[in-house]
Amino acid sequence: MSKLLTFIGSGNMALAIAQGLKDDYEIEVVARTSPSMDKFEKSLGKTIQKHALKDFDISNKTILFCVKPQNLQEVSAQIHGEAKAFYSILAGTKLESLKNAIKAQHYVRAMPNMAAAVQRSMTTLTGDTALKEEAVTIFSAIGKGHWLGSEKEIDVATALAGSGPAYLALVAEALADGAVNQGLKRADAMVVMRGLFEGFGTIIQEQHPALLKDTVMSPGGTTAAGYATLESGNVRDAFIKAIAKANERAKALS
Repeated sequence: MSKLLTFIGSGNMALAIAQGLKDDYEIEVVARTSPSMDKFEKSLGKTIQKHALKDFDISNKTILFCVKPQNLQEVSAQIHGEAKAFYSILAGTKLESLKNAIKAQHYVRAMPNMAAAVQRSMTTLTGDTALKEEAVTIFSAIGKGHWLGSEKEIDVATALAGSGPAYLALVAEALADGAVNQGLKRADAMVVMRGLFEGFGTIIQEQHPALLKDTVMSPGGTTAAGYATLESGNVRDAFIKAIAKANERAKALS
């Protein structure tokens, strides 16, 4: 019999995670309203158990907590019992805050990103090491799960993997705009840009970025000319500062 996972929250991220897990786990969802759970079930394409949030008993359950961070106290006040395992995807919410709000034997913070919707999330994890193996297994179902040794590290990783898609989207848009500026049709620029990212995503799994850059950039060539322009515009420094600012914000939220 498949293991049961209990989702508290029925939003887009909860659905994305459930999509990756539905073949190996039974799913139950806890939410405020029946229509939201019915929509979740229809989108998932699998029959699920559905429960009202008010007075829900989490005892001995494996919980995936997928509500908005600002709703932690409101939701925790409506549930009772002690969970066996508690996985939180609440950005910037410390383990200490989770422990003060909800009872569980073990806790893990997980930070998936938007690529969970296509089962390609880079999810960073930290918390009780008793759940390390299970945590990596669960979140690898929606991409890659990577365990980190501290909450400080997961805040930094959130700035990279959690916010990173927005930064890469900016790069993608700018590259396409540059091609259009030089005379390429917008539709063609988008096709080429998407192909670039698809291929790069595979290659970067095997090569260090510096080595990949050196492979592409021949002396006095087109890439070297463009790269020098990026360096003169302090693009590298801007990205480093973006990660620093995102990390600062993550710590402030916590």
